[in-house]
Amino acid sequence: MRFTSEQRLDDGVLERGFALGDIPGILWTPAAAPAPLILLGHPGGLRGMYPRLAARARHAAAEGFAAATLELPGAGDRPRSADAEQARADLRRALEAGGRVDDGIVDRLVLPLVEQAVPEWRAALDALLPLPGIGGPVGYAGGVMGIGIRLAVVEPRIAAALLFAGSFVPRALVEEARRITVPLLVLLQWDDEGNDRQQALDLFDAFGSTEKTLHANTGGHTGVPHFEGDDGNRFFARHLR
Repeated sequence: MRFTSEQRLDDGVLERGFALGDIPGILWTPAAAPAPLILLGHPGGLRGMYPRLAARARHAAAEGFAAATLELPGAGDRPRSADAEQARADLRRALEAGGRVDDGIVDRLVLPLVEQAVPEWRAALDALLPLPGIGGPVGYAGGVMGIGIRLAVVEPRIAAALLFAGSFVPRALVEEARRITVPLLVLLQWDDEGNDRQQALDLFDAFGSTEKTLHANTGGHTGVPHFEGDDGNRFFARHLR
């Protein structure tokens, strides 16, 4: 890992761009150190997602957490996958038709992404945790649900996860969810136009954690209430400190 940029934000947070090999990432650290680390998941490229990611990171930093994120495979400036682009187009057509989305489409879109992204996030932890100003344990927040599920199963350094029920989850990953044991906070937008509500509720039921909480709010995919950020900070304060 090498740092590629650095700036001190007006609230004292240090923001540093980095490259993990050829994968872009961003690290935010508060003035007080050492700080527990939260991995910020997201569904796309860093440039497009930057305003939301930076706001989430600064909100977490105000409560004493460091935050880091990576660009996802096939997003932003990273090479595109023809198979993923075809699966995404098939998904759009299925949603526009108003019918049930075929499991095969979901598998083709999500499983290769999870297989590539999860080792990258684990490699990022290897590089980030030894840095001055960062301490354990680690939390994971938001992003593609399938990536969060796999990370919570295979990565022992993750002590708690906040997951957003806003993306399709292959049946194989629903089975993996039964093996999760870390505390979970799951956010569900009740009127999310692109998410199957019943499937989201079934997935929550499948999670193996003995401590799991579901927050359901009315509104569409992008309408998560601001106060959920405060609840998320309190959730991580309970489990990362």
